[in-house]
Amino acid sequence: MLQNRDWSWLKTWEAFLALILVIVIIVNSQLSEFFFGTDNLINVFQLSIEKVIVAIIMTLIIINGEIDLSVASMMGFAASLFAWLFERGVAPELAILITMIVGVVIGLFNGVWVAYFGLPSLAVTLAGLVGYRGAARILLEDRSVGDFPAWFDSLGQPDWLGPFSAGIVVFAILFVIFAVILHYSAFGRYVYIIGNSRDAARYAGVRVRQVKMILFVLSATISSLAGLLIASRLGSVRANQAEGFELDIITIVLLGGVSIFGGRGTIIGVGLSILVVLNLRNGMGLANYGGNIQTSVVGTLLILSVLIPNMAQYLQRFEGFGRKQKLSPSSSSD
Repeated sequence: MLQNRDWSWLKTWEAFLALILVIVIIVNSQLSEFFFGTDNLINVFQLSIEKVIVAIIMTLIIINGEIDLSVASMMGFAASLFAWLFERGVAPELAILITMIVGVVIGLFNGVWVAYFGLPSLAVTLAGLVGYRGAARILLEDRSVGDFPAWFDSLGQPDWLGPFSAGIVVFAILFVIFAVILHYSAFGRYVYIIGNSRDAARYAGVRVRQVKMILFVLSATISSLAGLLIASRLGSVRANQAEGFELDIITIVLLGGVSIFGGRGTIIGVGLSILVVLNLRNGMGLANYGGNIQTSVVGTLLILSVLIPNMAQYLQRFEGFGRKQKLSPSSSSD
């Protein structure tokens, strides 16, 4: 019976990530007796929930063969815009609505340049990274704005829904929705097809421009939502909110097995990657390693997440070439 089973899944990237996750959890449990405490396990997600929310849509963007470097700046701009509006007497409910609408408009702006003008998403969103952060600094300058209503602050805190914050609930909902969209819908198939070959997708009748436009609108909109969740969790906003988050977000996605060249990756892999990165940071925090060391480790993971899959593909091609050489008839010499 065991011989008839398909064990090929053990060779997948997801299986490798699951093994790494087990190792990280075992090491963390040895570093601190508080690791398996309920508060700590919730904090593993709570302190980075905005990053992992944005990592979900970043997964689809990169599988589609694009990238959005502006997500962290968009998060900071959305938080700053909400705080700026609130400071000027706008009702918080209306400030939230305006912030989300602006997020949609910015997503349309990014999408037009990429989908319809054909500009590289790297260049467009790199400009957004600088521009949206600059806009946030114009709004708030060097000030910190807070004193939001209690109901707003409570959204970012545990116990909003049992032991969970609104951010954790939003992440769980979005993870399920986008898993279904990516793996079980026509739109998800289009995302993969375009990522493999834009020209082939166009010849097959896929509406490439519309798919890319939708993805960039979703990216900016979800980033705006994540920015509001940051403001809620911290209870105050500064213009440098979420600065540098794009590194962790892209690392999570690439470590999850998503190809930087597009066309390959799974939500499950990204979910496992989220658990690996968050538990790794949590363990280093429990061991009193500072933020700089944590960032260095995450940067190393980013390099390895690109290097290892490419090396594996190279070795597979080399092994296949070696088999062909052995199977081909050799010429005999007199």
